Amino acid sequence: MAPPTSASTTFGNGILGENGEIDRRKLAERVFGSPELLARLNFLVHPWVVLREERLLADFTAREPHGIAVVEAAILIETGSYRRFDRIILVTCLEEHQVERALRRDGALLADIRARLSRQMPLDEKRKFADFVIDTSGEKESTLHQTRAVYEALRSIES
Repeated sequence: MAPPTSASTTFGNGILGENGEIDRRKLAERVFGSPELLARLNFLVHPWVVLREERLLADFTAREPHGIAVVEAAILIETGSYRRFDRIILVTCLEEHQVERALRRDGALLADIRARLSRQMPLDEKRKFADFVIDTSGEKESTLHQTRAVYEALRSIES
């Protein structure tokens, strides 16, 4: 199932790679500099993402009626999609760590990372929506300890 409009029609041929497919880095460069284009991209993509999530979650629930499914999404709260879930786990870290981790990705550019972060809701605001918070700024063992605690808390909730 493909979105009703082609990405190159909406965002220009400059977002296409040599193979004619969307180059995600080029698309990000184009939209994160323009709130209007970012809104348009979200309008085109998010309904399809939600549909896929719902299908995957329904399949998981059928196989694991007492399981815990986790959906990762950087802008879950900004889009209002958080309302679809029973509990919200916010994973945070210092902004310097966010930037450092993002720079490890292939083709990541500091300006692009800063643009993305500037478009996201501040973490202090997101905390208001979270049932659980895991701070990954510290040592790996601390993150694992927090994650185990959240898992145990979720396991103890009666469905």
